[in-house]
Amino acid sequence: MTSLMSTLLLLQCVSTLVFTTISTPPDDPVKCVSGNSDCTVTNSYGAFPDRSTCRAAEVTYPTTEAELISIVAAATKTGRKMRVTTRYSHSITKLVCVDGTDGLFISTKFLNHTVQADADAMTLTVESGVTLRQLIAEAAKIGLALPYAPYWWGLTVGGMMGTGAHGSSLWGKGSAVHDHVTEIRMVSPGSVNDGFAKVRVLSETTTPNEFNAAKVSLGVLGVISQVTFTLQPMFKRSLRYVMKNDSDFGDQAVTFGKKHEFADFIWLPSQGKVVYRMDDRVLVNTSGNGLFDILPFRSQLSAALAIIRSSEETQERFRDANGKCVGATLISSTLFASSYGLTNNGIIFTGYPVTGSQNRMMSSGSCLDSLQDGLITACPWDSRIKSEFFHQTTFSVPLTQVKSFIDDIKSLVKIERKSLCGLELYYGILMRYVTSSPAYLGKETEALDFDLTYYRAKDPLTPRIYEDFIEEIEQIALFKYNALPHWGKNRNLAFDGVIKKYKNAPAFLKVKESFDPTGLFSTEWTDQILGIKGNVTIVKDGCALEGLCICSEDAHCAPTKRYLCRPGKVYKEARVCTRVSGISVIQSVSY
Repeated sequence: MTSLMSTLLLLQCVSTLVFTTISTPPDDPVKCVSGNSDCTVTNSYGAFPDRSTCRAAEVTYPTTEAELISIVAAATKTGRKMRVTTRYSHSITKLVCVDGTDGLFISTKFLNHTVQADADAMTLTVESGVTLRQLIAEAAKIGLALPYAPYWWGLTVGGMMGTGAHGSSLWGKGSAVHDHVTEIRMVSPGSVNDGFAKVRVLSETTTPNEFNAAKVSLGVLGVISQVTFTLQPMFKRSLRYVMKNDSDFGDQAVTFGKKHEFADFIWLPSQGKVVYRMDDRVLVNTSGNGLFDILPFRSQLSAALAIIRSSEETQERFRDANGKCVGATLISSTLFASSYGLTNNGIIFTGYPVTGSQNRMMSSGSCLDSLQDGLITACPWDSRIKSEFFHQTTFSVPLTQVKSFIDDIKSLVKIERKSLCGLELYYGILMRYVTSSPAYLGKETEALDFDLTYYRAKDPLTPRIYEDFIEEIEQIALFKYNALPHWGKNRNLAFDGVIKKYKNAPAFLKVKESFDPTGLFSTEWTDQILGIKGNVTIVKDGCALEGLCICSEDAHCAPTKRYLCRPGKVYKEARVCTRVSGISVIQSVSY
């Protein structure tokens, strides 16, 4: 089985390298029974954390701000609930869902135009449905660049603003996209005198309170119509990856971001290795035409994806940790050897450093850039085929606590080295730098963002190999080190009481009350995470397996499969689903 897995993973890597320009683009996340009526919405992965189906009576596709105003006014007049959906719907969390079945989805799919490009002022105004890819390209046309952004360019401007999306940097204003915005046009419910819709123009100079609320809005303030970005003159970057032993990683992680402007890490804890990204700004006239077409974001053969998923399911069924570890070592070494998709001239990799313009180096996602091929190839997570299906646990640990957190993870690895190979099958722990933000729901301090991606079973009651180790890491970060969860990722438990971690939460809620006093853009889920009403955790049998709750009794795990609720191994306050062997009678235990 181990040999087979190695062969299949190699096939996956080869198919990723070869199929770089042909792929079936992602499906529209909104599906309707009749025209634009009786609709459902999902995310690009095909499932929300609680696996619920989100419905609405109708979806609308405004193409101009005037149409958007008309849509919001009509819904406000009748007291209809609304939520915004985007072209690719990449948020794992339920940000697009509306309560009940009578609500309205407002899609920004066709609000995708450039409004104004001003090279002299170094600003770019776009509609909120513009993708990051479009934004980067439009800026480059006038010789300008967005300095920091997420690595996946299938996000929309509104989606990035709604969730606080970011790249990696401690420099300047930091890596969050919203901190490079100077103006936001927001359409919210209005009074009768407003015609039931109100357009607000928000900026740091004229409306700082409302502006800082709107910069990370979770979609509860209204619909972002347009956003103006402040840009920089085009520059180039010089990048090299270096793999090292992780023996001194705790110390390095704290200081490395001060040495390299675009630094990040890929940590392979079970292998005891770290891949350091040494990535710096250089003059625009520096020689080089490099391109970063990130391998995991390229199209892949659907047949290969199905075989890989089946193999991982088999490993889980037979608890084949050795197979996972062999596969993880193979895929991480192959990715490193292929420079993660870097090329020196857009075609081949000839050696480090790779130097290229910012618009060619900062973000990618070539599996989106394609024609229909009947799903012969697809993005690796496309839910229409048997493909990757995973959880993502993503949080920002204060930089002052990072060394201790890394040491805690290392302590878990010492207990069982194979325990985190499953993370490495999904390329390892990606770690990116973030800084404090004036946005009310932005980052509170300098921090390192840890992005953990790992296997998710199709059956929500099926436990995972060594799931207790990942659950403990999750709880160590969130509760021992008070980490902030990413608004667009994570399982439900990450948002339990989260609003208390934001010192400006009261100010945000006041703006929310002012913009949308009847809560037409709010939902049960947003009320829960904002601490207005209820709790985001769902307590039922098996709830801890999917992160819907933290277990407090064995029934929250999988007692019939010998997964019981037990204290953590390093962080004793944690409660995790641990496989207990050598017992014939399982008795329920509460904690």
